[in-house]
Amino acid sequence: MTVLARETPGHMLRRRLRSPTAWRDTVDLFAILTAASLPWSTSLAGIFNALMLLCVVPFLDFGAFLQSLKRPICAAPIALVLLALVGTLWSDAAWGARFYAVNPTVKLLVLPVLLYHFERSPRSQWVFVAFLVSCALLSVMSWLVAFYPNLALKTDPMERGIFVKNYIDQSQEFALCAVALAYPIMMLLREKSYWFAGLLTALALTFFINMAFVVVSRTALVTIPIMFGVFALLHLRWRSIALISAALLVGAVLAWQASPYLRHTAERFSDDYTRYMEKGEPTSAGLRLEFWRKSLGFFAEAPIKGHGTGSTRGLFERVATPAGQYQASAEVIGNPHNQTLNVAVQWGVIGIAILYAIWILHLRLFRGDGLANWIGLLVVVQNVFTSLFNSHLFDFHEGWMYVIGVGVAGGMVIRAQQVEAKMREAGS
Repeated sequence: MTVLARETPGHMLRRRLRSPTAWRDTVDLFAILTAASLPWSTSLAGIFNALMLLCVVPFLDFGAFLQSLKRPICAAPIALVLLALVGTLWSDAAWGARFYAVNPTVKLLVLPVLLYHFERSPRSQWVFVAFLVSCALLSVMSWLVAFYPNLALKTDPMERGIFVKNYIDQSQEFALCAVALAYPIMMLLREKSYWFAGLLTALALTFFINMAFVVVSRTALVTIPIMFGVFALLHLRWRSIALISAALLVGAVLAWQASPYLRHTAERFSDDYTRYMEKGEPTSAGLRLEFWRKSLGFFAEAPIKGHGTGSTRGLFERVATPAGQYQASAEVIGNPHNQTLNVAVQWGVIGIAILYAIWILHLRLFRGDGLANWIGLLVVVQNVFTSLFNSHLFDFHEGWMYVIGVGVAGGMVIRAQQVEAKMREAGS
């Protein structure tokens, strides 16, 4: 009788290193870890993302990957990165500032890699589950630091309930998770899975309650109704829209009455605007208006190709009033807090055309039905509307939310489309 030798750990390791399946599984793992760590740590998210990209290389089918780059959904993000690099040639900024301004666009190069990988991976949904669970845990931590501020890693007294990062990033995460849950809740109710639907509803409400009573950004207050409106128009009948709108309105009124913080956040809109218009004070809303006004002027000076990569801060320095004055006009910044203007100042109409092509192409990618289409569509819609008040495609946290969300959901959608096409071919 032949006795089979037990496989040694060394043999097992060598066998796995030669296995394409093992490498693909590792890519999935690092993608999941990247999504899970994003709400908590910039450094960890960057490390896991780098490891994910390294694990893609050994068994990458370069022919198929290069072919995939010809798709408009991949070509448009690459074109914006190339424009940022070429834009350094006509910028007047120091070379360090030029290459520093290229850096926020580089993350877009990861998007085609994610689309390619998750077009072939069966574990795409776990990336979203990891992000949802991580945000739920962050919500619990937010409540803890709201009552026990000494637990927070941040020491800013203006950011109540923030354990890590800042209130804008946290609001973006919670808003995305809360609204994204609307689709699976609806599907579970149609299937009469009431217990699970109730569990997800409770989870969504925890995010909303946190934003109502602990901390929320004004950008989130503006964009959440838009995101819900998109869901209602796509997935609900008019009778359901009327009933849910009434329920949401009642909930909003109750939250408004019960939460002094929510009232204070909303009332700051008009207060900030009045102080800026009457006294020129550098309030939050006033600074944005000042940045936008000046950026439109910079764009008018070089409307076709812009002033070049990294030129924004120098332009603001040129027109700033003397330093030391408590005036919005004295502020100097390298980011006008609007994605379109950020692109327009540096790369003109050419840059705007590419930016809008990215958003439009990715919106068209998620035209179908299903959870992946809904998540991908919501990620793009959120980025488009929050980019009215920030440069969220270029910001680290929100930019990676976009890249991971569109990349993973887009891969799932493309895979489903290919399966459907094969079934049609087999049927014919």
